[in-house]
Amino acid sequence: MTTYQFVLVDALEKVLPNQEPEKMDRSVLKGYAGERLSFQLAYSCQNDDRGHSGRHFRIEVISDLKAQIRLRKVGLVPCAYPCHGVADENYLSREAGLYPDVLLPFSEEEIKAVPGQWRSLWIDLDLGEGNIHPGKYPIQLILSDAPGNRLQEYTLFAEVLEGNLPEQTLLHTEWFHADCLADYYRVPVFSEEHWRIIENFMKTAVRCGVNMLLTPIFTPPLDTAKGGERTTIQLVDILYQDEKYSFKFEKLHRWISLCRKHGIQYLEISHLFSQWGAVAAPKVMAQTEEGRECKLFSWDSPAVGGEYTEFLKVFLPELKAFLKEENILENSYFHISDEPNEDNMDSFGAAVESVRELLADCKVMDALSSFEIYRRGYVQRPVVAVNHIEPFVEAGVKNLWAYYCTGQAVDVPNRFIVMPSARNRILGVLCYIYQVEGFLHWGFNFYNSEKSIEHIDPYAVTDAGEAFPSGDPFIVYPGKDGTAYESMRSVVLEEALSDIRVLKMAEQSLGRDSVLKGIEETAGMKLSFMHYPKDKSFFTALREWVEKSLQEDTGC
Repeated sequence: MTTYQFVLVDALEKVLPNQEPEKMDRSVLKGYAGERLSFQLAYSCQNDDRGHSGRHFRIEVISDLKAQIRLRKVGLVPCAYPCHGVADENYLSREAGLYPDVLLPFSEEEIKAVPGQWRSLWIDLDLGEGNIHPGKYPIQLILSDAPGNRLQEYTLFAEVLEGNLPEQTLLHTEWFHADCLADYYRVPVFSEEHWRIIENFMKTAVRCGVNMLLTPIFTPPLDTAKGGERTTIQLVDILYQDEKYSFKFEKLHRWISLCRKHGIQYLEISHLFSQWGAVAAPKVMAQTEEGRECKLFSWDSPAVGGEYTEFLKVFLPELKAFLKEENILENSYFHISDEPNEDNMDSFGAAVESVRELLADCKVMDALSSFEIYRRGYVQRPVVAVNHIEPFVEAGVKNLWAYYCTGQAVDVPNRFIVMPSARNRILGVLCYIYQVEGFLHWGFNFYNSEKSIEHIDPYAVTDAGEAFPSGDPFIVYPGKDGTAYESMRSVVLEEALSDIRVLKMAEQSLGRDSVLKGIEETAGMKLSFMHYPKDKSFFTALREWVEKSLQEDTGC
């Protein structure tokens, strides 16, 4: 005989297999048009016959909003490297194991429970863009066993609030590794199948708030071992003939068209020099007049003072002219080299100077942690690690960006799989407080090992080969049909960005000072990237404060 347990669970709760989850403390989920409301149904079972009796159950959803509701299974993934040796107390665990993350579609009517373990279903309600009228809508969940006997029934409500959220103004890029898609699906780069997969992943990137896309004019020189290579992915075709260069931009045009089709407004041009100090050129491929493919530049090509410098003098003006013709140059952001430090400041500075005039009328940004590099004028738009951002804030740096990755593992927000979801969600509130121009993360879909020594299966390896805390390299998983499967973390990130829009809407009526005061009073503290509420209840309380304050302001 099989007995079942069911619990409605908050979307910010992670249902661990060996721990009964905390029951959701509300029966009404509230949001604005354009948002997505999420919650979970956790389930477990016990049986006394060594698994011979049925462990399947069915779920039926009854609601006027049923067409906007989607159910997915929360899949467990292995975390062999859950955290660094240095960590804080705000982790779910430091133990290796299986943790919930990937959101898996399922079409069968029945779901199988595991005896003595907890699993969950992820339930989304998409409020659309104004096609659902404000009001309260009941959602009924009916759970039955395989023969049809009713096991449990829940009724909760989705309330669509009055109000129009402003457009997202935060620039947001999650590094989009198109080469990893070709590698994982084993399709030729820029084949029609590759383009189909690229478009599918673009759609999902937009869903989690991406409005700027890493654009590989050359194979991005990112996370690549010195002397090593990533799969060539180059949107610009180059012909090298009679010691002269000519360029074709058809692939780049197609890329831009796809971006526009799905609402991506900004291009992040891949880095012009090697990572960590700009000592070499990136890999640049060309065709000779005989039709032979050749490598023009790579690790053995000095970044500055040689043929690559002369090449950029020809290439960059033509690239800019093409981007201007496409009416996207103003929305294109260039990179020199990722994460320079004070040990390689001279080589980085030389690379900056080599293209300064060529990019004088362009937006240029780079990730860094050193204020000294910024002070010397080498970085126009600093993208600063959140644990190093305070000196930049204190100096009143304009056009400031923020990022986190593997190194931001203590005290500050991040989204490793073994971190609580509230630590992911708080990013939006902090970006609002700090008024950063943009947020960057290196791992939308990095499916390689550290330094791209080999390709990995993201369902089996979530840490780039025990290199980074699990989840750092990617927030989406490759689906069987060439689509991207979201993760709990990507949906929570979307909620974080939605928080910014809600706070901006409140600011329009109440003023920024009042909103900042409301955030502090709700949190009971002054927030910073190092100090912020750890409990998920803060987000419900903050939304309630916004709703109440707007009602009082309008007299409704």
